[in-house]
Amino acid sequence: MLTNIEHIGIAVRDISASNDLFAKLLNVQPYKAETVASEGVTTSFFRVNQTKIELLEATNPDSPIAKFLEKKGEGVHHIAFEVDDILSEMDRLKAEGFTVLNEVPKRGADNKLVCFLHPKGTNGVLVELCQEIKE
Repeated sequence: MLTNIEHIGIAVRDISASNDLFAKLLNVQPYKAETVASEGVTTSFFRVNQTKIELLEATNPDSPIAKFLEKKGEGVHHIAFEVDDILSEMDRLKAEGFTVLNEVPKRGADNKLVCFLHPKGTNGVLVELCQEIKE
């Protein structure tokens, strides 16, 4: 079951400049930055109350973010929903006719297991499902 919006992902060309911009806009500093090598991306997270914004910068020209920036430019890349059980939610959504882009969840940024739904089935919006990794 989708429990809430976990974060909104924004593709950026220059994460340092974008960190400065969003720090001014949101009046807070990023609370976390990390590189997810498997996705070819560096991320930076901001939190305002319960809302999180994830900035994403490509670390290689073949990464999904690099391809997105090349095709669409900077802007909203995805909306992420928190789930309690990502495997059962993936099964439920497949049964409802959605196309899940990865068959098994993978480790994402911010200590999450993630998977994505194809935007062709979600009115053009890339949807990410996130489950906190309990370690």
